[in-house]
Amino acid sequence: MLSTRYDHKKLEEKIYKLWEKSGLFNPDKLPDAKKRKPYCIIMPPPNANGALHIGHALFVTLEDIMTRFSRMRGRRALWLPGADHAGFETQVVFDKKLEKEGRNRFAIDREKLWKEMWGFTQENKKTMENQLRRLGASCDWSRETFTLDKKVVEQVYATFEKMHEDGLIYRDLKVVNWCPKHKTALSDLEVNYVERTDPLYYIKYGPLTLATVRPETKFGDTALAVNPKDERYKKYIGKTIEAEGVLGPLKFKVIADEAVDPKFGTGVIKVTPAHDAADFEIWQRHKGEIAGPKIVIDENGRLTGETGEFKGLKVAEAREKVAAKMKEIGVLEKVEPDYVHQVATCYKCGSILEPLPKPQWFVKMKPLAKPAIDAVKKNKITFYPAHSKKVFLHWLENIRDWNISRQIIWGIRIPAWFRGEEIKISEKSPGLGWRQDPDVFDTWFSSGQWPYITLGYPKGKDYKTFYPTDVMETGADILFFWVARMVMFGLYRTGKIPFKVVYLHGIVRDKDRQKMSKSKGNVIDPLGVTEIYGTDAVRMALVAGNTPGRDSAISEDKIRGYRNFATKLWNIARFILMNEVKSGGKPRFTASDRKNLANLKRVKTQVTKHLEKFEFHLAAEKTYHYIWHDFADKVIEAAKPRLQSSNQEDKLAAYKTLETILLESLKMLHPFMPFVTEEIYQQLPVKNKKLLLIEKW
Repeated sequence: MLSTRYDHKKLEEKIYKLWEKSGLFNPDKLPDAKKRKPYCIIMPPPNANGALHIGHALFVTLEDIMTRFSRMRGRRALWLPGADHAGFETQVVFDKKLEKEGRNRFAIDREKLWKEMWGFTQENKKTMENQLRRLGASCDWSRETFTLDKKVVEQVYATFEKMHEDGLIYRDLKVVNWCPKHKTALSDLEVNYVERTDPLYYIKYGPLTLATVRPETKFGDTALAVNPKDERYKKYIGKTIEAEGVLGPLKFKVIADEAVDPKFGTGVIKVTPAHDAADFEIWQRHKGEIAGPKIVIDENGRLTGETGEFKGLKVAEAREKVAAKMKEIGVLEKVEPDYVHQVATCYKCGSILEPLPKPQWFVKMKPLAKPAIDAVKKNKITFYPAHSKKVFLHWLENIRDWNISRQIIWGIRIPAWFRGEEIKISEKSPGLGWRQDPDVFDTWFSSGQWPYITLGYPKGKDYKTFYPTDVMETGADILFFWVARMVMFGLYRTGKIPFKVVYLHGIVRDKDRQKMSKSKGNVIDPLGVTEIYGTDAVRMALVAGNTPGRDSAISEDKIRGYRNFATKLWNIARFILMNEVKSGGKPRFTASDRKNLANLKRVKTQVTKHLEKFEFHLAAEKTYHYIWHDFADKVIEAAKPRLQSSNQEDKLAAYKTLETILLESLKMLHPFMPFVTEEIYQQLPVKNKKLLLIEKW
């Protein structure tokens, strides 16, 4: 019999253990497993560097709904869990830990630091696994994969080697996005552009004047450039001019290049190949005419010995002092104080990024993008929301080569070896005198291969059974970082799309639709509210009102409301069980009973359609309103007098109607609120009872 009140604290752990002990999260152990049609979702592996946040709780809820629904509909459902070493992200978190301890990673031996970080991530991984259990995740723990597992590393190396052989990987000197704080290059996708107001300096270069926001880089200038169509400067093209410099007289050749915007400043620009990506490209187009990159800012964001008296100054301080010196020698013509422009910053620490020339490994993306574009245009992948397909295609059609080198130790080390000018690609040392590239892969290089690697490509049984997977559910903010790369890698390695559906969720915001942040004090800890109100309430609060690709709002009031709903369901079940009619006769349903059962069938059909169309919010809301406002408020109230009747036939019909509706309601609600529904189901007098987890939908 059900207790007088639903106590989630007592029951949730017990129920999860019941599920785990059954082994039914493993698709191979489901009844008639081989007859079932495969269904697979690969969990986006949470970063093993901290606790799960509310965004994780949302994806766990959505993916668990899909998995439970598919399992109950007779599918051989595999939800494969994992954890991400999260390269740079984890390095940043660990750096903060070291700072608190008064240590610095640059002073720690590579091997020692690796061991410390391994231990750190393994601890976090265990915590994360327990948190996923708390959230009700019905994933197959026996197949859990970590992004640094041997099978992952082997396939990542195999991909790198194949791409190198196919001419898709190359090493080149390019200007990269360098973070002076973390001392690593970042990919273009990891750059946050912020609007800033800075002085725009107009500097005389002999007979010409140009505008720049970066006078401190003038020590690295190798030429001046104008647009070939700009009539004002045609007479200077190809000429060498003399100019007064901060460190003495200078000579520059004036070149013509289409990249120069005649409307910016005076229409003349200084070419500084070492510290501007556009200038670097100009130099590459004019290599025979002008000198190459001259580095005047180092990896720490300080001026180098090339800058004379300014050596060692940080960029901001150097800018002011160089400008003052230019004014002193009479080459600073004027300053516009309020020039508004976009500045590249590190997405993790907010530091202004320094463009620096670095030899890095790059992937040629256009050849990889073409098959992905073709597949999406042929509708081989369905997107929710639908408009994200256009966004996806636009990015792929304008894709640039990807810098996959990271100057950190935490990650999969690049299998490249150097000896003088020679380079060899190999997992093991080619022999004496060879040194391995100290860099590691961008974490997305391994994560981008996640679907086929986790399933044991190329010969694994799971790969043959479950690939391509059915759904990739993830955040809209990593459509380019991750989803696009999985499609490209999947097609490149396997010749198949990695998934048939992409479902994107938005950001979970507070009740005022503000972004959650510790500084605002509006962060909702999913495990904290789960402890107070129960997992089922949190899951329902996350799904209700949540539409694909759009941000959603959550509050404690909303969660509390669904806790009350769990209590309502519990009380409904208690009432029905307390009025159980044990007669073995066949019930003779009244017209009212038949009407109520027909309405139940209609509601279940609608809920099923919503789930099939990935309209989880509508399915949840429909079920909620039906149980509370139809079942409880109308059907049960109307049945109460009949349950007290001396007419046993009518009493049995009333009870059987309620019992049927309760069982079907539990099934409809189970994907959303698995704990309370399973506990109630276990108390029902149902024939051939098993687990609600695998009840027929």
